[in-house]
Amino acid sequence: MKEFELAVKIGKELPEGELRAAAAKALGVKAEKVAAAVVVKRSLDARQEILWRLRVQAYRDGESPEPYTLAEDQDVHGAEPVIVIGAGPAGLFASLKLLQRGFRPVILERGKDVHRRKTDMARLSTEGIVNPDSNYCYGEGGAGAFSDGKLYTRSTKRGDVREVLHQLVRFGADPSILIDAHPHIGTDRLPVIVEAIRLHIEKLGGEYHFDSRVSDIVRTDGGFEVKAGDKVFRARKVILATGHSARDIYEIFERNGWALEAKGFALGVRVEHPQWLINNIRYHGKYQPFMPTAEYSFVQQVDGRGVFSFCMCPGGILVPSPTEEGTIVLNGMSNSARNSKWANAGVVVQIEPGDQPAGYTGPFALMDFQRDVERKMFEWANGHGARHPLAAPAQRMKDFCRGIVSTDLPKTSYHPGALSSPLHELLPEHVASRLRRVFPMVERQMRGYYTNDALLLGVESRTSSPVRLPRDPETLEHVSVPGLYPAGEGAGYAGGIVSSALDGISCAEKI
Repeated sequence: MKEFELAVKIGKELPEGELRAAAAKALGVKAEKVAAAVVVKRSLDARQEILWRLRVQAYRDGESPEPYTLAEDQDVHGAEPVIVIGAGPAGLFASLKLLQRGFRPVILERGKDVHRRKTDMARLSTEGIVNPDSNYCYGEGGAGAFSDGKLYTRSTKRGDVREVLHQLVRFGADPSILIDAHPHIGTDRLPVIVEAIRLHIEKLGGEYHFDSRVSDIVRTDGGFEVKAGDKVFRARKVILATGHSARDIYEIFERNGWALEAKGFALGVRVEHPQWLINNIRYHGKYQPFMPTAEYSFVQQVDGRGVFSFCMCPGGILVPSPTEEGTIVLNGMSNSARNSKWANAGVVVQIEPGDQPAGYTGPFALMDFQRDVERKMFEWANGHGARHPLAAPAQRMKDFCRGIVSTDLPKTSYHPGALSSPLHELLPEHVASRLRRVFPMVERQMRGYYTNDALLLGVESRTSSPVRLPRDPETLEHVSVPGLYPAGEGAGYAGGIVSSALDGISCAEKI
C-alpha cells in the first residue's frame, strides 16, 4: 500500500478512471494492477485556486484495504448495571462501549428526550421562559444535539476517533464524515441520530430515565446509591457525564467533601457576520454556490492570554442558551446545509484561576464569576427597554473597539433580538480590552473581517466547565471516590462532541 496526495479542482467530479490512474502512477504499476484506490481524507485548500486535497491509499494486486470494524454489542438484559449520569456525547458513547463489554447502562438524564426538548427550546426563544432542566444545554444529546455538530478535534491522543465517527455513521450520519478533515452533521440531523442510539441501547437491555435530575450520590458498601427524583438507583460503578453547566452536581461534591477545583475557561462574545462576507474573504472573491459555506478560525495571544474563535457556525443562527432565569447566554447552531444568511462564532478570552476580580474564591470562583457576567447582561438589557427577556446586549464591531455605543444595529439571526448596548463596558475589562485589540489583528489575516457590518452580542460564556473534578490519571476514577468516573466536559477533561465521546469511551473501558 502507498499513500499519496491528489489535488482536484472543486466542483469537478473525479472519475474512477482518473483516481485509478493516479494510484497506478503512485505505485509505479499499470492501472490494471491497482487493486483499490481509497480516499481516506478530504480537505479544502482555498489559498489560491480552490481545490480539494485528497489523501489516497493505493493498493497493488494481492493487497486490500483493511476495513474498520466496531466491536460487537452484547445483549445486556440482566447484566451488571453501570449508572451513567447524563445523555450527552460522553454518556452516550460510554453507554455504547458498555454494551460492547457486556455491562448494562442505566442512563439518568435530567432533561427530556430529544424531541420533547424542542418545545422547551421554542418557548425559550419566543417567550424567554427558561426550563432549568430542558434547554439548549440539558436533555437527550446534551448541548451537542442542537449545534452545528462539528466533529473536528485535536484530541487524537484520547483514543481512536474512528470509533466515534463510525458509530455516528452506523446510526445515520452521512459517511462523508469519515473522510472530511472538518466533518459536521448539522442540528437538523443530530436528533435523529441521538434517538437511534437510544433505541439501540434500549433494545439490548439498557435503560433510559428522563426527567431524572440527580439530587444526591451516596457511597455504600457495595458501590453507590444515586437519587434522582423519587427513585434510587444502585450500582457498583458510576460514570458522571453531566456537561459543562451542571452546577448542582458540583454542589453535591462540595457537600460530600469530595475534591473539586476551579478550572480555566473562556469568555467573550458571539460575532455575527453576513455569510456572503466570510465567503468572499475565505475564497478571495471566487466563491460559487457549489462550494462549501466558508468557515474560519484563529488564535492570537494578547497580554499573555489566548484570544480565539470558538464554535464557528457557517450559515448558522444564534440561539439563547441560559440554564437558569435572570441570565443571558448565547450559542450558535447550523443545519447540515449551512444555508442561513449569517456566519457566527464565539470570540473568547482565556480566563485562568486568579484572573477573576477580588471576592471570588474557592472551587466555584470562576463559575460564580461566569454567572455574574451572564446576570449583568440580563439586568442591563431588561433595565434598558428590551422587548424580549433574553434580548442580547449588542454592538457593531468597530464601535466596540472605539468605545462607541452603536446608533443602530444590523439584522441578526438571534430570535430574541439585540439591544444596542455598551458591551465594551459590560464585559469585564480584562476581557473587553483583549477583544478590542484582537479584531484589528484578525483583519491582517482576513481582509474585511474587521467591519461595522459585524455584530457583537453578549455573552458567550459556556465554552467549557469552570470547575474540574480531579481524577486518577491511570484509573480515571475520581481521586476521592473510587468507582466514580467523571467524564467529558463537565468533569473538565474534554471540549466538544468528539473529545467528550472519546473520554466517555475511555471511562467505560476502565470499568
